[in-house]
Amino acid sequence: MTKRKVIITCAVTGAIHTPSMSPHLPITPEEIADAAIGAAEAGAAVVHLHARDPQNGKPDQRPEAFSPFLQVIKQRSGCIVNITTGGAPTMLVAERVRPAQHFKPEVASLNMGSMNFGLYPMLNRFKTFKHDWEEPYLRESDDRIFRNTFRDIEFILKTCAENGTRFEIECYDIGHLYTLAHFAERGLIKPPFFVQSVFGLLGGIGHHPEDVAHMKRTADRLFGDQYRWSVLGAGRSQLPIAAMAVAMGGNVRVGLEDSLWIAPGKLAETNVQQVRAVRQIIEALGLEVATPDDAREILELKGADKVGF
Repeated sequence: MTKRKVIITCAVTGAIHTPSMSPHLPITPEEIADAAIGAAEAGAAVVHLHARDPQNGKPDQRPEAFSPFLQVIKQRSGCIVNITTGGAPTMLVAERVRPAQHFKPEVASLNMGSMNFGLYPMLNRFKTFKHDWEEPYLRESDDRIFRNTFRDIEFILKTCAENGTRFEIECYDIGHLYTLAHFAERGLIKPPFFVQSVFGLLGGIGHHPEDVAHMKRTADRLFGDQYRWSVLGAGRSQLPIAAMAVAMGGNVRVGLEDSLWIAPGKLAETNVQQVRAVRQIIEALGLEVATPDDAREILELKGADKVGF
């Protein structure tokens, strides 16, 4: 029998964690490129990318901030590049969509609904900060909505409609699956849907095994064989959630965007450590890690020769 192939996505830096939380968080274009290439060499078929200001680590959604590392990654790796349209919760949708619109990647992320996005509990763990923007960015998240209205989602879908880009549909709660079904019914997004279920972020669904099962059951009922399921667990739930999902037939996402840790109280020094850890889980279950070309076939992507970078 052919082994099932599991897609590993690695989100190497993101916009949740701030530079003072870990000295290992990639900040500069060189660090982001090296992190993505290392993750791909360790087994990640997809790398999910944000950009940051190299001086202070603040999330930066200008296409000019993405260009230096996109070109390097393409030259040095055959991995699938996934560009965020989430950016950061402080950004408006027209700003967030620009890199995907400009660079036409094989995959772009798309958050499927507005939500409270509480980062402020991190202030219980982290007390001192290198840069002026970090503490207010966390503290003020108790009164911040990560906006993704129906109009915003439609705007992103229509803006990228001619790119041939598929979307990593980020679903932080059950209602987000129904929103995806709504846009599919309208014909604005086509299967197979790459559904990334997000567990354990304050404001979204929790990380209990019943939460994982409920998300999977609902997606199965709504989309049948027309979707490919992946999961990410935030913080300490990263690997337990991954293990559950792999056992249930899913794919996985890891990376320092989602968790700074490799073990209780131990910071991950690289994204590679997390990719290797989840690869061990996959292979221990008798499954195979998907190559980039495997993932392109599974997700029905357009190919790296058709991107704009």
